[in-house]
Order: sequence, then structure tokens, then C-alpha cells
Amino acid sequence: MSWKEAAEPVLTRLPAVERPTKHVPFKRKLGWTAGVLVLYFFLTNVGIYGLGQNSDIFGQFRTILAGAQGSILQVGIGPIVTASIVLQLLGGADLLGLNTEENPRDQAIYQGLQKLLVIVMTTLTALPMVFAGFLQPSTQIANSLGISTSALGWIMFAQIFVGGMLILYMDEIISKWGVGSGIGLFIIAGVSQRLIGGLFAWSALGAGYVGFFPRWYGILTGDVEMGPVLTRTGLFDLFLGPGELLALITTLLIFGVVVYAESVRVEIPLSHARVKGARGRFPVKLIYASVLPMILVRALQANVQFLGRILNAQWAGMPAWVGDYAGTEGGFAEPTGGLFYYLAPIYSPQDWMWWLGETAAAPWKIMLRVGVDLTFMIVGGAVFAIFWVETTDMGPRATARQIQNSGMQIPGFRQSPGVTEKVLERYIPQVTVIGGALVGILAVMANMLGTIGQVSGTGLLLTVSITYKLYEEIAEEQMMEMHPMMRQMFGD
Repeated sequence: MSWKEAAEPVLTRLPAVERPTKHVPFKRKLGWTAGVLVLYFFLTNVGIYGLGQNSDIFGQFRTILAGAQGSILQVGIGPIVTASIVLQLLGGADLLGLNTEENPRDQAIYQGLQKLLVIVMTTLTALPMVFAGFLQPSTQIANSLGISTSALGWIMFAQIFVGGMLILYMDEIISKWGVGSGIGLFIIAGVSQRLIGGLFAWSALGAGYVGFFPRWYGILTGDVEMGPVLTRTGLFDLFLGPGELLALITTLLIFGVVVYAESVRVEIPLSHARVKGARGRFPVKLIYASVLPMILVRALQANVQFLGRILNAQWAGMPAWVGDYAGTEGGFAEPTGGLFYYLAPIYSPQDWMWWLGETAAAPWKIMLRVGVDLTFMIVGGAVFAIFWVETTDMGPRATARQIQNSGMQIPGFRQSPGVTEKVLERYIPQVTVIGGALVGILAVMANMLGTIGQVSGTGLLLTVSITYKLYEEIAEEQMMEMHPMMRQMFGD
């Protein structure tokens, strides 16, 4: 008996959101999407009952994990992304033996296996958070309930686990009944919150100007002090200090570059095999795999740093070459040396501009860390882009079959999936690698220069690209509503 036959009864019976049996009207899709988004914002404000002192073990990765520190959505989309990484690696090595392109049974097993892995990853992520000291139970609440802090810890774990399952099924609802994907929507929501706060937030207690525009109001009125503009101190204050002009320029530049890159494409002409005059084009975009594979790369880095913080909290005699951490506050402690320091991404200009005097690391150590981060993002971006294309039916073979099924063909070539596949192989693999590497470079550069609201470069890239694709998908849905015949052509 193969593993598929043994696991199928379990994997195919896991709770799932029912897929619609007929076309879902566009207005209803928008309704489901808006409803899930409201629920997401509500859940990010539902705190973990029994929580005392806490520290964010994910740190700077929080913006792309789409959760909220101290809420029941503590783990965010981390378990879903980690499960996707594991499955993509296993599928890429052909260790699963599943034909997800043509076999509906294998597709059901794959989806069930992914869901089971998400459950496992949620458990493995939540347990260390609670029982390794990062989310400490409140002694006062435990005493009031008449239970031990350990028992209260299990109650907190149950809340985090339920939050992880809610994220999983909200993502499934969006994917089947809404517009876009839940993961992308949650990332947009979290990053947009921070961007708006970074631009317009004003201290309610009168303790100072927080957002970019309120801070500049304070600069112009003289409430915020800045050095003379033509001096080193003045330039620092203008670009990296209260003025934050470098962050604004970087944010606008990333917006412009991503929108431009999304519009750069190679268009392969198509013609209908039976209907004369019916022509079209298949676009192979520069960022063909989108920037979503960057989630996988950054999530892998987040898991590495997650492991480092756990070791720092639990391993009293950890050698300095493994990781030397500053501070003793669990998740807030940052590596200042050792292996985990070099594997940590660059988060801000202060992390690598040693001449500013805000980092004690030697210049060669900083440059080595930048080199490791850049290499990891370029290579990882290209590799995960390839995996993403192959596992989401965007590769040459799957695309050629889709073109064949739609009745289209490439003019001047025989109408055959094999012939179309060979033509597509001239473009898709190369563009996939180039696009993945380009996104990796942009993510590192955005982090190095800083962004408004301290949004990570990857988070900003994801938000701009996902929003652009969401706009395209909404436009396509509206077109199909206006022209029902197009739904038949695209098989909707």
C-alpha cells in the first residue's frame, strides 16, 4: 500500500470550504472579500486572554506575516507559508509522486496534505511562543481563575491555534468565493495600516509628532528641532532623522519600479484555430511569478531567526559563533554576532551605515552580512519563483495545455501542446529567473534605504504588486460580467 492510499481517507476528510458549483457574481465575490477583511481586522484586535508580558519573536518580519502581536492571530500566515515551502521542496524533488496537473484525486490529496501541514506548523509555531517565555501567562489572571500559569499557558496556546485555523479558512474562503487570495489580502491590510500610520499618525498624548506629515508640520513650525541644512547633522536629520526624506523617496521609487516592471512583458501572438479573425496575445511579464515567492524566501529567513531567538532564550551556554544576542528580552533580542547575525536580513539604513555610529559591528562584518542577505534573496527569489511557476500551473507545459484547450494556437506553428510548449520554453523559464532575482534585489535595496512606517522592503513590494494584480483581476471579473461569452472561453 502506497502512502497515498494510506493517507487519502484522512487527507480528503479534513474540513474544507465548499467550492462553488456555478459562477459566483462579481458583487457577491466583493461581498465575501469585504466580509473576510472586516473579520480579519476584528480578530487582530482580539487579544489573547491570560497574556501577561510578551515580546514579538518575529520582530521585523511581522509586516509580511500578516498577524498582530498579542492577538489571537499571533502566528499570522506563517504556518501557511511554511507548509507551502515544505510542499514545494518535496514536489520539486518529485518525492510526493502526485500528478496535480491532471489527476483530480491527487489534487485533493495535495490540498489535504497542505492543510494537515498547516495544522502541524501552527502547533510547532505556537508552542515555543507560549512555553519558551515569549508570551508569558499573567500570574494575576491565573490566580483569579484558581489554576496554574502552566494551565493558563495551554489556554493561551488553544487561542493562538484557533486563530491560525481561522486564518487558514479565511484564506480558503477568499480563494474560492472572493477576489484574489486571502494571504495577499491580509498582507495588503497589514502593510497599508502601517503605511497610513507612518504618513499621518499624530501622537494622541501630545508627546510628539509621529507620522511623516505631522512631523514636517512640526519642522515647519519650529516644534521639531533640526540642525543646519548644509551641515552633516542637518543632512542626517533631513534624510534619516525627523525629515525622513530618504524613506519617502524609497517608498515612492518602489511603487514606481514595481508598477513599471509589472507592465514590461513579452507578448506571444495567438489566433483561434476555428474562428477566423479571432486573435489574442499571451503576455509573459517580467515579474512572471509575481512577488509572492518573496513571501516564501522571507518566511524561510523568519523561521531561521525564530530558531535563533528560541536558542538564545533556552540555551544558556550558546557559543558566540552560533549567535551573540544583545539584551535578554526574548523575542526583542537581536543578534549582534555569530551565525544568526550574518543570516539576519538588513532592516534599515542604521544596520549597515556604520559611519553613523549606530552600530558597533566592524565594517567588514556589516558588508559580509549585506552580501549574505543579497545572495540569499537573489538566489532564493529565483529558485522559489521557479517552484512557484511549476506548482501553480504557470509553467510551459501547463500553459501550453491551457492555450490548446481554449482553441487558440501560435500563428505559424502546428496546433499541438508539444509545439506550443517548446515555443513557451524560450521565454517563461528565463523570465521567471530574471524576475525572481530582480524582486530579490529590490527587496534588499528597499530595506537598506528604509521606507515610510518602517514597513519592510519585501512587505512594500508585496503590497504594491498584489494590489496591482488585484486591480487587474477586478477589471477581468467586470469584463466577464459584461460579456458572459468570455466566461465560457476561460472556463469559468
